[in-house]
Amino acid sequence: MISFTSSDLLDQAMIAMVTRFAAVFLLAMAVGGCTQTAGGPGRPSPKSQYLPGTIISAETGKPVSFEALIRDIETARVIYVGETHTRKADHRAQLKILKALDQQISDLVVGMEMFSRPYQPVLDAWSSGKLSEAAFIEDTHWYANWKFDYDLYKALLDYIREQRIALYALNIEFHIPSRVAAGGIDSLLAHDRARLPKSIFLDDSDHRQYVQDIFDKHGRAATRYSFEHFYQAQCVWEDVMAESVSRHLKDRLMLVFAGNGHITHKFGIPDRAFKRTAAPFKTVMPTSGYDAEDLRAADYIWITPDKSETPH
Repeated sequence: MISFTSSDLLDQAMIAMVTRFAAVFLLAMAVGGCTQTAGGPGRPSPKSQYLPGTIISAETGKPVSFEALIRDIETARVIYVGETHTRKADHRAQLKILKALDQQISDLVVGMEMFSRPYQPVLDAWSSGKLSEAAFIEDTHWYANWKFDYDLYKALLDYIREQRIALYALNIEFHIPSRVAAGGIDSLLAHDRARLPKSIFLDDSDHRQYVQDIFDKHGRAATRYSFEHFYQAQCVWEDVMAESVSRHLKDRLMLVFAGNGHITHKFGIPDRAFKRTAAPFKTVMPTSGYDAEDLRAADYIWITPDKSETPH
């Protein structure tokens, strides 16, 4: 674990450029965990024997109804629902869970990976119904920061605004993990170091192996860069979002939307948030396939179509 004190806190500064490889690697992680979701670290998931829409309980290895899923996860304090960012079916599953929980939980709040923390005032205005969609997209610099098609998230964000649900930005400024990947935490200027989470946990061997497996898939190109720096970058990413969850949870129930790569096997955001809050949590992972012999990836696997969709 790396710890930082309040003496490290300074204003933010922009970083001019990052290496191409760092950007490509982190984009691969961002899309939703690459190909390693429900098959265990280093193991690809086979095609599912179940039809899309089936929800599998990790506890029993058997399908459960949507109603049973909701009855179970609503007993937690934090619920993580993953996604492959470009898969519209995953976002439909997220919306279905959001609506069901909102009908039953009076103090429901939402946290999203898609926004970095400096944009919290914009999210507050959105949740209060004070911003148009056009203004929201512009003020969050959606396409400069997140880049994925807004229409993939439109239904989720519209519902949050319509129902006046508090929405929280979980992420760090997007250039910082890329900078860490390129040169390590020690390479950061004080401005960016100030944005890091107070604690960064680097001692989870399973998580390290998961990132190592992805790193190794880049072949000889990866040898030009330090795996330790890439691993630090991933942990910065996970820990800042975990820290954000702990800041905003309070005595409420939080529904978190993040890429599958950040919730798989719980060693990303979920376990790190638990270290900070001790609040019980559940994980739901939409995916096109799962390994019946290894359901450790999430508490529930939600089978979705095996394709990405471009919204029209």
